[in-house]
Amino acid sequence: MTALENRPRTALLVIDVQNGVVGNAFERDRVVANIRSLVAKARAEQVPVLWVQHSDEELTQGSPEWEYVPELQRDESEPLVHKTYGDSFEATDLEERLAERGVGRLVVTGAQTDACIRSTLHGALVRGYDATLVADAHTTEELREWGVPIGPEDAIAYTNSYWRFASAPGRTGTVVPTAEVDFSVV
Repeated sequence: MTALENRPRTALLVIDVQNGVVGNAFERDRVVANIRSLVAKARAEQVPVLWVQHSDEELTQGSPEWEYVPELQRDESEPLVHKTYGDSFEATDLEERLAERGVGRLVVTGAQTDACIRSTLHGALVRGYDATLVADAHTTEELREWGVPIGPEDAIAYTNSYWRFASAPGRTGTVVPTAEVDFSVV
């Protein structure tokens, strides 16, 4: 039900599953395995997979921390979007990459839940996309020492809970577990 005209396709978005981002993340191995299975499913169904990779002063390009986790391998034909802000659309070519592929609906996975995942979900909805969050394919780490009032498990549960009710004229936010992801839903 995207608000974008002539954009009937769905794409899988894999955000920041980098060594330095998910190294200490909550249920890291389970989340990475879920993402890996979604990437395989998307490829088998010829659904576009787009990879997003963050860099900043602490996550410098080319460093081991900046690299994607070894369990996830990007195919050279799949776009890699480099970003420096939480919202994967901000100051990147993500919108152009999605438009080229006729994408109006995003299936969102990755890290961190309470930063780049939330920012990208909201960025997508504001820009006219439907955005599905995969409930068990995003994660974060313990951030209370930086003022986050809840732990990672609660941050994930809270995000899953409120995103179910996200909507704007002509577009919606939904939440489904990995096992229920349907790339054909429009």
